Amino acid sequence: MSRKPKDLTVWHGHHVVDGNELRSQFTPDPDDKPRLFRRILHGFMLTLLVAIVVSGGWMAWAILTGNLVLPQAAPSASAALGCPQGPFDYAAPDSVHVNVYNAAAKEGLARSVADQLAQRKFAVGKVDNAKGAGPTAALIVSGPAGESAAFTLQRNVPGSVFSLDSRGDASVDLILLPSFKQLQDASLVDQTPGPLMCAGATQSPQVPVTPAPLGSNG
Repeated sequence: MSRKPKDLTVWHGHHVVDGNELRSQFTPDPDDKPRLFRRILHGFMLTLLVAIVVSGGWMAWAILTGNLVLPQAAPSASAALGCPQGPFDYAAPDSVHVNVYNAAAKEGLARSVADQLAQRKFAVGKVDNAKGAGPTAALIVSGPAGESAAFTLQRNVPGSVFSLDSRGDASVDLILLPSFKQLQDASLVDQTPGPLMCAGATQSPQVPVTPAPLGSNG
C-alpha cells in the first residue's frame, strides 16, 4: 500500500506560505489603482498642509521677534501731506466763496485782489489783514468740501499752494504772501481739469493765519 505524499504546505497543523503566495499579497490588484491614487494624493495633500502650517508658524514667529521685516510701500508724497489727488473740474466762479487775507504787509493788497476776484464773479467774503510768511506767492486753504473751489481759485493765482484744514463748509481762504505779484490774466486762466498744487510739493510750510485788522481793511 503506497503512502499519500506529504503536504509540504502544512507544518504541525499550520499552513506554510510559499514565495508565490507571499508575492501575491504585495502585488496591487488592477482594480485597486483608483484607491492607490487616492492614497497617494491624500498623502501629498497632508504633507503640503503640514508644510504650510509649519511655514506660517515660522513666519509669524519671525515677524513677532523682528527677524523678518516685510517690505512696505512708501506712501505717495501727496498722501503723506494730505494733498487731495484730484483731478478737479474748474467750477463756476460764482460758486466759490473766498475770503481774502493780506499777509504781504502791502497796504490795500487784499482789497485790491478781492475786487479783481469779484469782477471775475467770485463770491468774496471777508477781506482783512493777517500775519503769515512763506516763499510762495499765496496760500489757499479749504476743508474737504472746498477742494474743487480751491482748485478753481488756484488757477487764478499763479504761484499759490494749497493746504487742507478741517473746516466743514466749502469756503476758501486766500492768504496773500510777500512774494505775491498779481492774479493770472483772466483770458489766460487754464480751465481744464487738473490737480491741486499743495504746500509740501513746493517745500512751503503751512502758514498760520492770524487776522490782524489794521484799520485799512486789507
